[in-house]
Amino acid sequence: MRSARSVRSGLAAAALLLVGALGACTGAPAADESAATSGSGRPAPVSVSSCGVTTTVAAPPNRLVTLNQGATEVALALGLESRMAGTAYLDDAIPAKWKAAYDSVPVLAKEYPSKEKLLAAHPDFLYASYSSAFTDKVAGTQAELRTEGIASYLSRLGCPGGKQAPPPSFQAVWDELADVAEVFGVAPRAAAIQKEQKQQLSALEATAAGKDLKVFWYDSDTKTPYVGAGHGGPQLLLDAVGARNVFGALPGGWQHASWEKVIAADPDVIVLADASWDTAQSKIDYLEHDPVLSKLTAVRHHAFVVVPFSESTPGVLLADGAARLSAGLSKVHPRS
Repeated sequence: MRSARSVRSGLAAAALLLVGALGACTGAPAADESAATSGSGRPAPVSVSSCGVTTTVAAPPNRLVTLNQGATEVALALGLESRMAGTAYLDDAIPAKWKAAYDSVPVLAKEYPSKEKLLAAHPDFLYASYSSAFTDKVAGTQAELRTEGIASYLSRLGCPGGKQAPPPSFQAVWDELADVAEVFGVAPRAAAIQKEQKQQLSALEATAAGKDLKVFWYDSDTKTPYVGAGHGGPQLLLDAVGARNVFGALPGGWQHASWEKVIAADPDVIVLADASWDTAQSKIDYLEHDPVLSKLTAVRHHAFVVVPFSESTPGVLLADGAARLSAGLSKVHPRS
């Protein structure tokens, strides 16, 4: 997971908050419900581009393998589980709303599968959130996969070294969602999700649960805290609720900071990323038992908001993260 964390400022996938009428969008996809058709009535080829690679499919794939949680959740959000031949690499738990769908898909490995195990699943399409999936140690390059008859797609926000990646934004994740939906012939679902997301974000903006609050986004590590910086998922969520990021001036999505600067900022609220490799509770324990950090205003008042790591990245659960953050801030700092 540490290798995935090192590139997550260019993270993948598309954002979603499934509520209300969107529940109808998550069933098994109707065949080619939005794909263009040729004169023969068969689906026409579809091409999408990401990170400088153009992928063309002659028809919607039927044996998708997702590598990384973000890609998996995009597929589940679009209702593609019946077309999935496998999945791999979770950062935290799959949300309850997709648990049954996820459980119907074979898990190839806890982290990345070997190339042999991957090929044994007979995939016709590979979708990954991080460029580390398309290396010799895992699936091989996208060019190599093409020669093997396997199409592939890398998240727009996961381009190697951040090159060719758009700035993290909700629009960027909606664009990626639209790409994947186009490939699988379910474009109306992506459009419905985007519409619902925009309405949800507008409501959160009007509520402004974070107004006038200084927030420290604590991702991981104790010796040198790894913090939410000014140009990634944490900043998008804080902007969505109107809060001020005490490390918003730092570049990138996440950066190492110092405890001295945290103490100087004395945040009103501490948001804790919760991941299998660094839990929110472990960070709370550290803060509460440190003789200096335990005197921070947020620690003394137990003003903590926990956000799953998967909801803090520019991906399918980003809007869920915004809603969770808004609710959490309202609880620890209720408006009079």
